[in-house]
Amino acid sequence: MKLVRAKVTNFKSIDDTGWVDIGEVTSMVGKNESGKTAFLGALKRLNPVDGMDKFDLKDYPRKGYVRYKRDHGTTPAIVITTELELSGDEMGKIEEALGKGALKSSQVTVAKDYANELRWDVDVNEQAIVRHLMESANIPLEVQEHARKSQTIGELVEALESLDVKPAAVQKLLDDVSKRFEGDDAASQLICGYLNKFLPKFVYFDEYSAMRGRISIQDMVERVNKGEEMDESDRTFLSLLALVGANLQDMDNQTNYEYLKAELESASIGISDEIFEYWNQNKQLRVEFDLSAANPDDPPPLNKGTILHVRIWNNRHRVSVPFDERSKGFVWFFSFLSYFSKIEEEQDTDLVLLLDEPGLNLHAMAQHDFLRFIDERLAPKHQVIYTTHSPFMINLKHLDRIRTVQDVDDRGTVISDDTLSNDQETVFPLQVALGHRLANTLFLAPHCLMVNDASDLILLQIIGEFVSSRGHQRLDPRWVVIPVGGADNLPSFVSLLGENYVSVAVLMDVTPKNKEKMEAINKNSHIHRSNPIKWVEVTKVRTADIEDILDPAFYLKLVNASYAGELSEPITMKAITDSEPRIAKRLEVYFEAEGLGNNGKFEAYRPAAYLLEHHAELRGQIDDATIERAASMFERINALLPANAGSDTLGAFVRGASNGSASQQATATPAP
Repeated sequence: MKLVRAKVTNFKSIDDTGWVDIGEVTSMVGKNESGKTAFLGALKRLNPVDGMDKFDLKDYPRKGYVRYKRDHGTTPAIVITTELELSGDEMGKIEEALGKGALKSSQVTVAKDYANELRWDVDVNEQAIVRHLMESANIPLEVQEHARKSQTIGELVEALESLDVKPAAVQKLLDDVSKRFEGDDAASQLICGYLNKFLPKFVYFDEYSAMRGRISIQDMVERVNKGEEMDESDRTFLSLLALVGANLQDMDNQTNYEYLKAELESASIGISDEIFEYWNQNKQLRVEFDLSAANPDDPPPLNKGTILHVRIWNNRHRVSVPFDERSKGFVWFFSFLSYFSKIEEEQDTDLVLLLDEPGLNLHAMAQHDFLRFIDERLAPKHQVIYTTHSPFMINLKHLDRIRTVQDVDDRGTVISDDTLSNDQETVFPLQVALGHRLANTLFLAPHCLMVNDASDLILLQIIGEFVSSRGHQRLDPRWVVIPVGGADNLPSFVSLLGENYVSVAVLMDVTPKNKEKMEAINKNSHIHRSNPIKWVEVTKVRTADIEDILDPAFYLKLVNASYAGELSEPITMKAITDSEPRIAKRLEVYFEAEGLGNNGKFEAYRPAAYLLEHHAELRGQIDDATIERAASMFERINALLPANAGSDTLGAFVRGASNGSASQQATATPAP
């Protein structure tokens, strides 16, 4: 059976989640305390794999608890309702026993209430079952004709019982119906005989399920003998024992210990090998086991009997540490596979894996590996539902998997596949994931030109249009222009680029401080760039910004136009006379002194945006000197691209990364 959708009502923080569609993999995203864990908690109780988790009256929402408590004994409230799809094989088994069309639909509904009773809703075609019973019983034709109008099993029994003479085949059919269909109820037979067996088992695992590093064998034996319920960590350890066919009594027997230790370590090697297919953080780890007498000074229950020590050996550092003191990510991964492997080996029904914040302690890249583990190892065999608030646990190739979880005033937990109707905190992990994907997409091309900000990007585009209209080359379209927010951010952006780029250039003012930053980046051994990053001078004047390509009077005209509503009179060149050669810097000083703009801050984006909006009418005001300066700049930038690749052969650029760049830094034509 495959889970199609589910709905939780009257459980902890949940009044009614509404129907939640469930796929092969379903990712539930929401902030803390939104109800993600409550949803999984209700779902696992539908048919828990260990049979132990049950609904309890105390789980009913507090605001209606007193009123409901009076009705609990007579009309227990439904907590979880699910719709499931029978597989073709399961439908085949039912039809083989009860006849083709015994079920009108392959979809069935099952709910569970606070009395922990399953409530099935199935659309049974009793007429098809009656027809099958008569055809397979080999009863005489005249008897078949007599019972032909029977629509239900009860009517069939009544028709057969009314016969004055009952042939042996008829009596055998009556006896068979009496045994198989209690109270002439075809639905009960279908449910008890098949649907209960086909119902998936739900496997829940969270961070508290990880194994401990030290385990008191005596204490665990005593608790098992008393019938006490094991906690999640204990169940994981017992699963590992069961996986090798051992039990707690074997652990307490020193004579058998060496054999048992060999079996445990053999199992751990197999589990570790499977982990290392997806774990790329450190492959020099192995899990070891040892026994010792308890230390009386240790806290209970570790102060008596025999203690099992689970340790992780790190071959790189040649040292071992207690299991629960190691990287929590590896401990969780090993514990999950130990628990899951035993369940998968024992169960012959479908499993639905409920993972509460999996990979919570994993590095971002390890979380990406765990997503691959879900897709490649778990999802092909089992449905997976997991909760997360990590952007790196969101698979953007499958946005259809995402369900947002939100705690809404007066409604409780609401789960939806509509991200637009959720608050910003709920969808924040999705926004971060999308932003990360956008950045990676931006970084796919092999040639990157880094500039200060968005205003630089606009000016490069518009000035390129002006230059191109005069017959000069504009910025080569192979360049991807990335605003980085200033030279201070260069190291971070360069580290993100990695080795995917053939050409990386920076178009900023070449101040001594910025030049020092660039030299440090190129010498940084952690970045490992085979092609050094080149700095391109905007003009011959080393401290020029892109704004200085334009004639100063023309740029000041753009500033006055874009700030017209905030200026009492136009700014003149005389007003911004300063020793600083860069016009944008001079305007920053003037705006701060006069308290103009946004708290005295000059925003270079505004004149750039004005030029973008009015470039058609301003085109004729661009002088020849501006065109010459811009053409020289574009020539120097484009000269850094490999000469042996066409602008449309993206793959060739990636493969040609070792070819290097055309030049380090072209000299500029003196600015007029």
